[in-house]
Amino acid sequence: MPSSSSLFVLVIFLLFSTLPNLRNVAVGWHPVDPLSGFVELPLNESNFDIQRPYDVPLHERYSIINGVHKLWVFSSDKPHALTSNTNPRTEIRIRGYDYSTGVWQFEGHGYVPSGTSGVCIMQVFGANRTATTLMLRVYEGAVTYYRSGPVLVPRIYDKWFRLNVIHDVGAGKVKVFVDGVLKLEVKDRGGASHYFKCGVYAQNDDSSCMESRWKGIKGLTVDCIETRFRPSRVAVEMSRLSTEADDTADASSRLKHDNLTNN
Repeated sequence: MPSSSSLFVLVIFLLFSTLPNLRNVAVGWHPVDPLSGFVELPLNESNFDIQRPYDVPLHERYSIINGVHKLWVFSSDKPHALTSNTNPRTEIRIRGYDYSTGVWQFEGHGYVPSGTSGVCIMQVFGANRTATTLMLRVYEGAVTYYRSGPVLVPRIYDKWFRLNVIHDVGAGKVKVFVDGVLKLEVKDRGGASHYFKCGVYAQNDDSSCMESRWKGIKGLTVDCIETRFRPSRVAVEMSRLSTEADDTADASSRLKHDNLTNN
């Protein structure tokens, strides 16, 4: 019969040998919070620029009811501008927060009805050799990275999902979370300036009608955290001058005191 000390050693060995598996299970089943460490930026309707076919009224391609933005477009529609040669679109272009440095995040709760296909539902605009750093497209109910990239979600139709896209410009990386689970991490495509868009933008093999819905749209950044407590150059210079003035005053006071004492 094994001694109690031998049994104790065996139990400890079995416990530690299963820890890596337990850790993997935890990561796989418990979503993370992509918003951790970020500061939400103020957004209102003035930040939402609705791009739609140039020859139709806004209400024929866009509506907002109870906080839900509904955007739709037809494959036969015109571009969003008379001078544009791009495909039909109805998109929300977030204005006021174009960026070229730092770490930025888009969050939105999206919904794609069945039948919508061959369409970009979210993009990070701006790149070196292409127009975009990121495109999330829907083909036959699957969310993909561009056309031939990996499938992020195989079945997205007719259900709400939470989408978080993080762009770290300095590191040159983009991360995509769906319902709190990291689905994609890729290099960005460079570019001098970027901004977020969501909605429907026709791509290859597009369906006759394309629609997506969005609510809870947020823009976030960690730049606010980094700069909130970072003194400006003016503040630093004024602090330096103030310190020098104090030192001069102290020296003058000491000199006067010494002269009086010596006399």
